[in-house]
Amino acid sequence: MTARRITSRPWFLVAPGLLAIAFLVVPLAALLLESPWGSFAAIVTTPTALEALRLSAVTSVAATAIAAVIGIPLAWLLAREVLPGTRALRALVIVPLLLPPVVSGVALLAAFGRRGLVGGPLYDAFGIQFPFSTAGVVLAETFVAMPFLIITLEGAFRSLDRRFEDAAVTLGASSWTVFRRITLPLIVPSIIAGGVLCWARALGEFGATITFAGNLPGVTQTMPLAVYTALESDRDVAIALSVLLLALSVTVLVALRGHYLRAARP
Repeated sequence: MTARRITSRPWFLVAPGLLAIAFLVVPLAALLLESPWGSFAAIVTTPTALEALRLSAVTSVAATAIAAVIGIPLAWLLAREVLPGTRALRALVIVPLLLPPVVSGVALLAAFGRRGLVGGPLYDAFGIQFPFSTAGVVLAETFVAMPFLIITLEGAFRSLDRRFEDAAVTLGASSWTVFRRITLPLIVPSIIAGGVLCWARALGEFGATITFAGNLPGVTQTMPLAVYTALESDRDVAIALSVLLLALSVTVLVALRGHYLRAARP
């Protein structure tokens, strides 16, 4: 006889759960209801809006790519505890998630400004300047978004069945071959999930960007900054641009929903 699994239904969780849903959904619904749909197309196709959208797309993708190139190796090192002081390093990785965005911007100025710890020598030797440049936007977005990727992938590396890697090593595969042919393919769903989270955070970055890179149209004014600027003069424009960002984010998240589900499975 097959034993039936008996589970109780925790009805006491329904009310707070529904309250949480309402808390998250109501602001988004209000944004859609307040949107000036009659002039929406005209607003989001203005040169300023299109340039801000283009800049946001370019910088967020670039930030995600940089985060992947240097974040995936770091996630592996943290998961396998290869480096000394791994616990302290893991805490440092999480710090950008906890810092107020403005503080992140000030920290970037101290490090990569024209008189910063790293930026000073770069500017004096090569004339490279990060603040108030598009490269500065990418730098700010990478700093605040990369921890999302690292945390996601560290968990994936930790839960990976290492018997496949051990078998490949036994058969004579090099460490690079094992990592490229065995390890990475096994965590592709987690890479995509972490990359999407990283990209979404980079796309919505505001505080560190405006503090470190400024708000220069066509150079550093991303969509969040364009929304902030528009809110000071025209509320309808700010709402329309916000709806555009919302639609873009939801479209990407829905399109990659299957990868989230696979990454979440044990």
